[in-house]
Amino acid sequence: MCTAIISVDPSSPVPVLLVGVRDEFVARDWEPPGRHWPDRPGLVGGRDLRAGGTWLAVEPDAPRVAVVLNGRGRMAPEAGRATRGELPLRAAADGKLGDPDLAAFDPFHLVLAEPDRVRLWSWDGTALGERGLGPGLHLIVNSGLEGEGQLEGETEDAYMAARLAHFRPRLATTPRPEPGPDETVEKAWGAWLPLVNGDGLPRADHRALLPLLDLGDGRVWGTTSVSLVALGRAGVRYDFSAAPGDGAAWSRVR
Repeated sequence: MCTAIISVDPSSPVPVLLVGVRDEFVARDWEPPGRHWPDRPGLVGGRDLRAGGTWLAVEPDAPRVAVVLNGRGRMAPEAGRATRGELPLRAAADGKLGDPDLAAFDPFHLVLAEPDRVRLWSWDGTALGERGLGPGLHLIVNSGLEGEGQLEGETEDAYMAARLAHFRPRLATTPRPEPGPDETVEKAWGAWLPLVNGDGLPRADHRALLPLLDLGDGRVWGTTSVSLVALGRAGVRYDFSAAPGDGAAWSRVR
């Protein structure tokens, strides 16, 4: 149940804000953001050690950011399956999705943001949709933009619906930050920071933005990191937490 939150305000000195919440099995190994890809030396992002890709990649010199979420639909065949973690690398480096062999990828939602343009691609294993995200607030979960693909009776979808119902109005009525390059994390992200730190909800709450669930048999699943990216006309700001919910755990990446 990953979540991406995007705020677009063309009149702001920081036109695009992106919050990337990564949900995964906590035992899955990864490295914190860095320049991990010699073939794409400009990119910065966390690296998944199982498949080598990333969930969120930043190209500071562009500036641009790309983030991927799992989607819904027909899964790719085991033989020849490609990692979705390649997609943010491709998009952030090239400024476009390009022409990958989509049949090799499991369903996904991919956001590519630049200061003057934000695009969303959604692949369900059969068809690729593309749309622009205009001015305003946009929340994307695994069931799609604003949960548009939710299914009745699915527990996971009920959790996503509850998350959207709680956090959308809270974000919409909270003053939009304009992160500066030299500010502390607290000052940069202002009233949004308590929200992205979980808004005080228990991590097992069905509304939680930062879930943490014990699935039994030693399997624990939930939010493993949160990224905050601001795209301004003067460049990019990138803050990161590997301890979701801990307000003191934020560090400046860029």
